[in-house]
Amino acid sequence: MTSKLKIAGWVALGALAGGLTTLQLGATARNTVAPLPLEEMQQLAAVFGMIKTDYVEPADEKKLISDAIGGMVAGLDPHSAYFDKNSFKEFREGTTGKFVGVGIEIGMEDGLVKVVSPIEGSPAFRAGLKSGDLITKIDETFVKGLTMDQAVKRMRGEPSTKVILTVFRKAENRSFPVTIVREEIRVQSVRARMVEPGYGWVRVSQFQDRTVEDFVTKVNALYKEDPKLKGLVLDLRNDPGGLLEGAIAISAAFLPKDVTVVSTNGQLPESKATFKARADDYSRRFGTDPLAKLPAALKTVPLVVLVNEGSASASEIVSGALQDHKRAVIMGGQTFGKGSVQTVRQLSADTGLKITTARYYTPSGRSIQAKGIVPDVMVDESAEGNLYSALRVREADLEKHITSGQGDEVKDAAREKAREEAMKKLEEANAKKNEAPKPLPEFGTAEDFPLRQALNRLQGKPVLVSKTMTERKPEDNKAQ
Repeated sequence: MTSKLKIAGWVALGALAGGLTTLQLGATARNTVAPLPLEEMQQLAAVFGMIKTDYVEPADEKKLISDAIGGMVAGLDPHSAYFDKNSFKEFREGTTGKFVGVGIEIGMEDGLVKVVSPIEGSPAFRAGLKSGDLITKIDETFVKGLTMDQAVKRMRGEPSTKVILTVFRKAENRSFPVTIVREEIRVQSVRARMVEPGYGWVRVSQFQDRTVEDFVTKVNALYKEDPKLKGLVLDLRNDPGGLLEGAIAISAAFLPKDVTVVSTNGQLPESKATFKARADDYSRRFGTDPLAKLPAALKTVPLVVLVNEGSASASEIVSGALQDHKRAVIMGGQTFGKGSVQTVRQLSADTGLKITTARYYTPSGRSIQAKGIVPDVMVDESAEGNLYSALRVREADLEKHITSGQGDEVKDAAREKAREEAMKKLEEANAKKNEAPKPLPEFGTAEDFPLRQALNRLQGKPVLVSKTMTERKPEDNKAQ
């Protein structure tokens, strides 16, 4: 993480959780540190030759090699990937924070595309797509059998073109078509408003290129409306991550100067670094310190940070730093647990490799990989309890995820049992009522239960603490 590296973010389409990514687009592949295993390489060459001579129809040599590389990298962990010509172009476009598509964060479930969340203000959002919806067809192509990348490519296209998505909504037990007009997606990463006299709410939905500037603008507007702000809620729920510099800057906005925000550690010398709450560590791209325009009162205003199972990566850096320095009370559900850093290296003019190069650690040395940030106060997602949180996928649920750094990870049987019980409970409730479960209210509204509890905390009122949520079993979190 030297000054030579450009820090880039993650775009919320075609990925499950946010990333913390560095780019080395001018670099080439490093020399191998050990001789290649001769016997295995001979086997690879033999298989390649057999496919060329014995397969039922001619196979493209370049595609075979590209597929072999892709399979090798995909076997490492959920966040490492090989970029061919098309996917590398899409990735580089994605780092700008804008793309042409329908505007959904997606995952995969039972071979179908699952809507993790529609991006606020996007065509999918306006069309009424909801978290948990399953996309079964894209135009005339069935999703079953497609990879996530293939599904993403079919949903993307040129601006103003139409795509028909066939959606299965489990809660309503029905399928229906939705016609969406593609457009350039520009995620509004920061929203803010006064939720009550004297109390502000700032939501960061993703750490992008303009997040820090937008954060400064929104916070200044709150203080202009009420210079004597009594409390602030920083809402990082469902924030999948993004720019490392953005996470450091947002943390530094609330912390004393020069305290540690996050550290990283991996095999490479440049992956061993400590980032502090100082302009040198977050303002390289800006030239000047964007936080200099913030009111001094922000350093001491009472602060609550809201998180949930969808808070990942950069948002976990912020919540972990504010928690370790006891600057804020963290409330909500245990976070996703994306505690790794990916570096993108250019292999040729048109191809690249995104590979996990480090784990990151909170100021006290905690690794959140496959665990997440445990809130100071556990709060349910609704007054009725947690209808959906146990169903959400976390880092530890992903195949081939890396551990926190020491020892073998034991599968969390309690987590699996909770998911099964939650699904059974939903199915039984639906069967009895013969109607869809009530959707969760939009973040920041008067019906937002966790936000209400955060305000109660700031105002010294009783908080309805969760009676069911418990901490996920920790792994050994010692830094390696």
